[in-house]
Amino acid sequence: MLRFGLCCLFLEAPVKFRTLNFRHIASLGREERLEKFSIIALENSENLLKALKFAKDMKIGAFRVASDLLPLYTHPETAYRLEHLPECSAIIKNFKEVASFAALNDIRLSFHPDQFVILNSPDGKIVANSISELAYQAHLASLIGASVINIHMGGVYGDRKSAIARFCDNYKKLPDAIQSRLTLENDDISYTVRDLEPVCSELGIPLVYDVHHHRCNPDGLSVEEASNISMQSWKSSGRGEPYFHISSPLSGWDDLKKRRTHADYINPLDFPAFWMNLDITVDVEAKAKELAVNKLVKDLRGIYGDYQAWGK
Repeated sequence: MLRFGLCCLFLEAPVKFRTLNFRHIASLGREERLEKFSIIALENSENLLKALKFAKDMKIGAFRVASDLLPLYTHPETAYRLEHLPECSAIIKNFKEVASFAALNDIRLSFHPDQFVILNSPDGKIVANSISELAYQAHLASLIGASVINIHMGGVYGDRKSAIARFCDNYKKLPDAIQSRLTLENDDISYTVRDLEPVCSELGIPLVYDVHHHRCNPDGLSVEEASNISMQSWKSSGRGEPYFHISSPLSGWDDLKKRRTHADYINPLDFPAFWMNLDITVDVEAKAKELAVNKLVKDLRGIYGDYQAWGK
C-alpha cells in the first residue's frame, strides 16, 4: 500500500500556520513576548488538528509538521518552555487531540528540521544548538504522537571520514527521546545512500530515501538497490513503514542549474515503478502541496491502472 504524505502546508485548503520573526518582537518585554507566543501557539495547535482532518478527507495518510509550530522556541534571545505560556493547558489539550486523531485515523506525523540542525559540525556551539532544537522537536513529537524527526548528515568539512565519525559520536550522546525518532536522509550534494548505509546499520537509524536527491547526487546504486537499502534499515530498526521522498526538478533534468529546485507538481514518470507495490510512506515535496498529492495519485492510476493507496 502506498501512503502519500503532505509537507507542512496547504495551498488551497483553509488551514494556515502562523510564524514569527524575531525583529517583530525584539522591542517587547518578556511577558509581552510570552503572551504573543501563546496566542500564536494556541492558534497553530488548533490549526494542526484542522490540518489532519483535511488530510483525512483528502485521503492523505501522512503529514509533515512545521518545525516552528511554537514560534522562536529555541531562539537564543527568546527561548522559553511550553509551561511558560499563558495558554499552556489549552495548547497541550489540542496537541493531545491531534495525537488521538492521528492514531485513530492512522495518519503518520513527522518533522524535518531546518538545515541549521547539523550534528556533525566541528563547531561545538552549532552542535549544541542543533541538539537543543532536536530536543524541542522531540518534546513536541511526544505530545502529538509523531514518530519521525528526519535530518541530513550535514557537511563534509574537507574530511568526510571525520565528519561521519563526529556525527556518530554526537548521535550516541543524544537522549532516547531524540534517538528513537531520528532518521537520516540522503542529500543532493554531500551524502549519498551508499555513504549513509554503514552509518545507519551501525547506529540502527532508519534511512529516508529521497529519489530526487539520489538522481542529483548519484552513487552507483540503482533506484531499486537504494530503495531496498532504505527498507532494510527500517526493518532492522523496527521503526515501521519506510519513509521515502519524491519530487521533480523545476525545469526538467536537463537544466543542471535548476534540477535541485522542486517543481509545483510531480512528473509521474519520476515516480519509480518499483515503488508501486511497496508498503511505504511517500512524502510529496512539491510546491502545489495537496493539489500535487492528488494529481500524482490520479496520474499514477493513469499509468499503472488501479493500485492500493491509503484511504483510496
